Amino acid sequence: MDSLARVARSKNDKIFDFINYSILTIILLVVLYPLYLIVISSFSDPVAVNSGKVMFWPEGFTLKGYEILLENSEVWRGYLNSMLYTILSVIVNLILVIPAGYALSRKDLVGRNFFMFFSVFTMFFSGGLIPSYLLVQQLNMIDTIWAVIIPSAVSAFHLIVVRTFFQTTIPDELLEAAKMDGCSTTVFFLKIVVPLSAPIIAVMALFSAVSEWNSYFSALIYLQDQALYPLQLILRSILVASQDAATVTDGAVDPELIAEQQQYKELIKYSLIIVSSLPVLVIYPFFQRYFVKGVMIGSIKG
Repeated sequence: MDSLARVARSKNDKIFDFINYSILTIILLVVLYPLYLIVISSFSDPVAVNSGKVMFWPEGFTLKGYEILLENSEVWRGYLNSMLYTILSVIVNLILVIPAGYALSRKDLVGRNFFMFFSVFTMFFSGGLIPSYLLVQQLNMIDTIWAVIIPSAVSAFHLIVVRTFFQTTIPDELLEAAKMDGCSTTVFFLKIVVPLSAPIIAVMALFSAVSEWNSYFSALIYLQDQALYPLQLILRSILVASQDAATVTDGAVDPELIAEQQQYKELIKYSLIIVSSLPVLVIYPFFQRYFVKGVMIGSIKG
Protein backbone atom coordinates (compact mmCIF):
# COMPACT_ATOMS: atom_id res chain seq x y z
CA MET A 1 0.00 0.00 0.00
CA ASP A 2 2.80 2.41 0.90
CA SER A 3 4.58 1.75 -2.40
CA LEU A 4 1.34 2.31 -4.33
CA ALA A 5 0.73 5.55 -2.44
CA ARG A 6 4.24 6.70 -3.25
CA VAL A 7 3.71 5.88 -6.92
CA ALA A 8 0.38 7.69 -6.94
CA ARG A 9 1.84 10.74 -5.23
CA SER A 10 4.77 10.73 -7.60
CA LYS A 11 2.44 10.57 -10.56
CA ASN A 12 0.31 13.41 -9.20
CA ASP A 13 3.43 15.43 -8.50
CA LYS A 14 4.58 14.96 -12.09
CA ILE A 15 1.20 16.08 -13.41
CA PHE A 16 1.24 19.10 -11.10
CA ASP A 17 4.79 19.99 -12.15
CA PHE A 18 3.87 19.68 -15.83
CA ILE A 19 0.84 21.96 -15.45
CA ASN A 20 2.78 24.40 -13.27
CA TYR A 21 5.72 24.67 -15.66
CA SER A 22 3.37 24.96 -18.64
CA ILE A 23 1.52 27.90 -17.08
CA LEU A 24 4.74 29.60 -16.02
CA THR A 25 6.21 29.12 -19.50
CA ILE A 26 3.15 30.71 -21.10
CA ILE A 27 3.33 33.65 -18.70
CA LEU A 28 7.06 34.04 -19.41
CA LEU A 29 6.44 34.11 -23.16
CA VAL A 30 3.61 36.61 -22.78
CA VAL A 31 5.91 38.91 -20.79
CA LEU A 32 9.08 38.48 -22.86
CA TYR A 33 7.68 38.45 -26.38
CA PRO A 34 6.72 42.16 -26.47
CA LEU A 35 10.24 43.03 -25.31
CA TYR A 36 11.75 40.73 -27.91
CA LEU A 37 9.47 42.20 -30.60
CA ILE A 38 10.64 45.71 -29.76
CA VAL A 39 14.29 44.65 -30.07
CA ILE A 40 13.93 42.90 -33.44
CA SER A 41 11.67 45.66 -34.79
CA SER A 42 14.32 48.26 -34.02
CA PHE A 43 16.72 46.39 -36.33
CA SER A 44 14.20 45.65 -39.10
CA ASP A 45 13.27 47.39 -42.33
CA PRO A 46 10.49 49.92 -41.59
CA VAL A 47 8.40 48.63 -44.49
CA ALA A 48 8.42 45.13 -42.95
CA VAL A 49 7.63 46.58 -39.52
CA ASN A 50 4.70 48.66 -40.76
CA SER A 51 3.29 45.76 -42.80
CA GLY A 52 3.40 43.40 -39.80
CA LYS A 53 5.94 40.98 -41.28
CA VAL A 54 8.26 41.20 -38.28
CA MET A 55 7.13 38.48 -35.88
CA PHE A 56 9.99 36.22 -34.72
CA TRP A 57 13.18 37.57 -36.32
CA PRO A 58 14.39 40.79 -37.99
CA GLU A 59 13.35 41.43 -41.59
CA GLY A 60 15.73 43.48 -43.72
CA PHE A 61 18.34 44.23 -41.06
CA THR A 62 19.02 47.95 -40.70
CA LEU A 63 20.46 50.38 -38.17
CA LYS A 64 18.73 53.40 -39.68
CA GLY A 65 16.63 54.06 -36.59
CA TYR A 66 19.69 54.18 -34.35
CA GLU A 67 21.60 56.28 -36.88
CA ILE A 68 18.81 58.87 -36.92
CA LEU A 69 18.88 59.07 -33.12
CA LEU A 70 22.63 58.97 -32.53
CA GLU A 71 23.34 61.56 -35.22
CA ASN A 72 21.21 63.96 -33.23
CA SER A 73 23.47 65.94 -30.88
CA GLU A 74 20.51 66.65 -28.59
CA VAL A 75 20.27 62.94 -27.77
CA TRP A 76 23.84 62.89 -26.45
CA ARG A 77 23.25 66.09 -24.50
CA GLY A 78 20.08 64.54 -23.07
CA TYR A 79 22.06 61.45 -22.04
CA LEU A 80 24.56 63.58 -20.14
CA ASN A 81 21.80 65.61 -18.49
CA SER A 82 19.89 62.48 -17.46
CA MET A 83 23.05 60.93 -16.03
CA LEU A 84 23.70 64.10 -14.03
CA TYR A 85 20.11 64.30 -12.77
CA THR A 86 20.07 60.60 -11.89
CA ILE A 87 23.34 60.69 -9.97
CA LEU A 88 22.38 63.83 -8.04
CA SER A 89 18.90 62.49 -7.36
CA VAL A 90 20.28 59.24 -5.95
CA ILE A 91 22.78 61.06 -3.74
CA VAL A 92 20.20 63.53 -2.39
CA ASN A 93 17.62 60.78 -1.88
CA LEU A 94 20.02 58.58 0.10
CA ILE A 95 21.33 61.49 2.19
CA LEU A 96 17.78 62.40 3.23
CA VAL A 97 15.91 59.09 3.32
CA ILE A 98 18.44 56.82 5.08
CA PRO A 99 18.96 59.03 8.19
CA ALA A 100 15.25 59.90 8.31
CA GLY A 101 14.23 56.26 8.08
CA TYR A 102 16.65 55.33 10.85
CA ALA A 103 15.41 58.16 13.10
CA LEU A 104 11.78 57.13 12.58
CA SER A 105 12.64 53.53 13.43
CA ARG A 106 13.93 54.51 16.90
CA LYS A 107 11.36 54.07 19.68
CA ASP A 108 12.96 56.84 21.72
CA LEU A 109 12.31 59.49 19.04
CA VAL A 110 9.75 61.95 20.45
CA GLY A 111 6.84 62.48 18.04
CA ARG A 112 7.91 59.80 15.56
CA ASN A 113 4.29 58.75 14.96
CA PHE A 114 3.40 62.39 14.24
CA PHE A 115 6.16 62.72 11.66
CA MET A 116 5.31 59.34 10.14
CA PHE A 117 1.64 60.25 9.85
CA PHE A 118 2.34 63.41 7.88
CA SER A 119 4.84 61.58 5.69
CA VAL A 120 2.24 58.95 4.80
CA PHE A 121 -0.39 61.71 4.41
CA THR A 122 1.53 63.06 1.42
CA MET A 123 1.09 59.73 -0.38
CA PHE A 124 -2.67 60.35 -0.59
CA PHE A 125 -2.97 64.14 -0.68
CA SER A 126 -0.83 66.83 -2.25
CA GLY A 127 -1.10 70.52 -3.01
CA GLY A 128 -1.45 69.95 -6.73
CA LEU A 129 0.51 71.09 -9.74
CA ILE A 130 -0.15 74.85 -9.55
CA PRO A 131 0.85 75.28 -5.87
CA SER A 132 3.91 73.09 -6.49
CA TYR A 133 4.92 75.23 -9.47
CA LEU A 134 4.42 78.46 -7.49
CA LEU A 135 6.56 77.08 -4.66
CA VAL A 136 9.37 76.09 -7.02
CA GLN A 137 9.10 79.51 -8.67
CA GLN A 138 9.33 81.35 -5.33
CA LEU A 139 12.42 79.30 -4.48
CA ASN A 140 14.01 80.57 -7.74
CA MET A 141 14.51 77.04 -9.03
CA ILE A 142 12.64 77.41 -12.33
CA ASP A 143 14.88 76.51 -15.27
CA THR A 144 17.55 74.98 -13.00
CA ILE A 145 18.53 71.37 -12.40
CA TRP A 146 17.31 71.64 -8.79
CA ALA A 147 13.73 72.01 -10.01
CA VAL A 148 14.01 68.42 -11.26
CA ILE A 149 15.79 66.99 -8.21
CA ILE A 150 14.51 68.76 -5.07
CA PRO A 151 10.70 68.29 -5.42
CA SER A 152 11.13 64.51 -5.67
CA ALA A 153 14.05 64.21 -3.24
CA VAL A 154 12.07 62.34 -0.56
CA SER A 155 9.45 59.68 -1.23
CA ALA A 156 7.08 58.60 1.56
CA PHE A 157 7.14 55.06 0.16
CA HIS A 158 10.94 54.97 0.35
CA LEU A 159 10.76 56.30 3.89
CA ILE A 160 8.38 53.54 4.97
CA VAL A 161 10.53 50.79 3.43
CA VAL A 162 13.74 52.15 4.99
CA ARG A 163 12.12 52.57 8.42
CA THR A 164 10.76 49.02 8.30
CA PHE A 165 14.17 47.70 7.29
CA PHE A 166 15.85 49.33 10.28
CA GLN A 167 13.10 48.15 12.65
CA THR A 168 13.56 44.53 11.59
CA THR A 169 17.34 44.51 11.09
CA ILE A 170 18.99 46.79 13.66
CA PRO A 171 18.11 45.60 17.20
CA ASP A 172 17.97 48.02 20.12
CA GLU A 173 20.49 45.89 21.98
CA LEU A 174 23.10 46.72 19.36
CA LEU A 175 22.81 50.44 20.12
CA GLU A 176 22.88 49.81 23.87
CA ALA A 177 26.06 47.73 23.53
CA ALA A 178 27.67 50.45 21.40
CA LYS A 179 26.79 53.14 23.95
CA MET A 180 28.35 51.06 26.71
CA ASP A 181 31.57 51.17 24.70
CA GLY A 182 31.35 54.97 24.51
CA CYS A 183 29.88 55.19 21.03
CA SER A 184 27.65 58.20 20.26
CA THR A 185 24.46 57.92 18.23
CA THR A 186 26.07 59.66 15.25
CA VAL A 187 29.10 57.37 15.26
CA PHE A 188 26.82 54.35 15.71
CA PHE A 189 24.79 55.35 12.67
CA LEU A 190 27.77 56.09 10.44
CA LYS A 191 30.06 53.21 11.43
CA ILE A 192 27.60 50.43 12.31
CA VAL A 193 24.15 51.10 10.85
CA VAL A 194 25.23 52.31 7.40
CA PRO A 195 27.62 49.39 6.71
CA LEU A 196 24.88 46.94 7.74
CA SER A 197 22.39 48.65 5.43
CA ALA A 198 23.97 47.88 2.06
CA PRO A 199 20.87 45.98 0.78
CA ILE A 200 18.38 48.76 1.52
CA ILE A 201 20.78 51.44 0.28
CA ALA A 202 21.13 49.55 -3.01
CA VAL A 203 17.35 49.20 -3.26
CA MET A 204 16.73 52.89 -2.63
CA ALA A 205 19.46 53.84 -5.09
CA LEU A 206 17.92 51.60 -7.75
CA PHE A 207 14.38 52.87 -7.11
CA SER A 208 15.51 56.49 -7.21
CA ALA A 209 17.71 56.01 -10.28
CA VAL A 210 15.03 54.24 -12.32
CA SER A 211 12.40 56.79 -11.33
CA GLU A 212 14.60 59.76 -12.21
CA TRP A 213 15.88 58.21 -15.44
CA ASN A 214 12.35 57.60 -16.71
CA SER A 215 10.97 60.92 -15.49
CA TYR A 216 10.18 63.73 -17.90
CA PHE A 217 7.13 65.49 -16.42
CA SER A 218 9.07 67.63 -13.92
CA ALA A 219 11.46 68.72 -16.65
CA LEU A 220 8.52 69.47 -18.95
CA ILE A 221 6.93 71.71 -16.31
CA TYR A 222 9.93 73.44 -14.76
CA LEU A 223 12.57 73.61 -17.52
CA GLN A 224 12.49 76.06 -20.42
CA ASP A 225 16.09 75.92 -21.57
CA GLN A 226 16.46 72.99 -24.00
CA ALA A 227 20.11 72.66 -22.98
CA LEU A 228 18.86 71.33 -19.62
CA TYR A 229 16.39 68.80 -21.06
CA PRO A 230 16.89 65.19 -19.88
CA LEU A 231 16.99 62.30 -22.32
CA GLN A 232 13.35 61.32 -21.87
CA LEU A 233 12.17 64.81 -22.82
CA ILE A 234 14.48 64.90 -25.84
CA LEU A 235 13.22 61.49 -26.99
CA ARG A 236 9.63 62.58 -26.44
CA SER A 237 10.23 65.62 -28.63
CA ILE A 238 11.75 63.46 -31.35
CA LEU A 239 8.88 61.00 -31.19
CA VAL A 240 6.25 63.74 -31.36
CA ALA A 241 8.11 65.39 -34.23
CA SER A 242 8.31 62.09 -36.15
CA GLN A 243 4.57 61.59 -35.73
CA ASP A 244 3.46 65.10 -36.64
CA ALA A 245 6.15 66.11 -39.10
CA ALA A 246 5.12 67.68 -42.38
CA THR A 247 7.84 68.82 -44.80
CA VAL A 248 7.04 71.91 -46.81
CA THR A 249 8.89 72.74 -50.00
CA ASP A 250 8.22 76.09 -51.78
CA GLY A 251 5.01 76.49 -49.85
CA ALA A 252 3.70 73.03 -50.76
CA VAL A 253 3.71 69.77 -48.84
CA ASP A 254 6.19 67.22 -50.24
CA PRO A 255 4.27 63.89 -50.15
CA GLU A 256 7.38 61.76 -50.76
CA LEU A 257 9.25 63.19 -47.79
CA ILE A 258 6.17 62.91 -45.60
CA ALA A 259 5.75 59.26 -46.64
CA GLU A 260 9.40 58.60 -45.81
CA GLN A 261 9.04 60.20 -42.38
CA GLN A 262 5.92 58.19 -41.67
CA GLN A 263 7.74 55.08 -42.84
CA TYR A 264 10.47 55.54 -40.26
CA LYS A 265 8.10 56.65 -37.49
CA GLU A 266 7.66 53.16 -36.02
CA LEU A 267 11.34 52.33 -36.45
CA ILE A 268 12.35 55.46 -34.54
CA LYS A 269 9.84 54.64 -31.81
CA TYR A 270 11.29 51.17 -31.23
CA SER A 271 14.84 52.53 -31.32
CA LEU A 272 13.85 55.16 -28.75
CA ILE A 273 12.65 52.48 -26.35
CA ILE A 274 15.92 50.56 -26.61
CA VAL A 275 18.11 53.67 -26.31
CA SER A 276 16.28 54.95 -23.23
CA SER A 277 16.04 51.55 -21.51
CA LEU A 278 19.58 50.29 -22.13
CA PRO A 279 21.32 51.99 -19.14
CA VAL A 280 18.76 50.60 -16.67
CA LEU A 281 19.00 47.11 -18.19
CA VAL A 282 22.80 47.22 -17.89
CA ILE A 283 22.84 48.43 -14.27
CA TYR A 284 20.05 46.27 -12.84
CA PRO A 285 21.93 42.88 -12.79
CA PHE A 286 24.58 44.35 -10.49
CA PHE A 287 21.92 45.40 -7.95
CA GLN A 288 19.59 42.42 -8.30
CA ARG A 289 20.75 40.46 -5.25
CA TYR A 290 20.55 43.56 -3.03
CA PHE A 291 17.21 44.49 -4.56
CA VAL A 292 15.52 41.17 -3.71
CA LYS A 293 17.03 40.98 -0.22
CA GLY A 294 16.29 44.59 0.68
CA VAL A 295 12.68 44.53 -0.49
CA MET A 296 11.93 41.25 1.31
CA ILE A 297 13.46 42.47 4.57
CA GLY A 298 11.80 45.86 4.27
CA SER A 299 8.34 44.34 3.76
CA ILE A 300 8.26 41.87 6.67
CA LYS A 301 6.93 44.26 9.28
CA GLY A 302 5.05 47.56 8.90
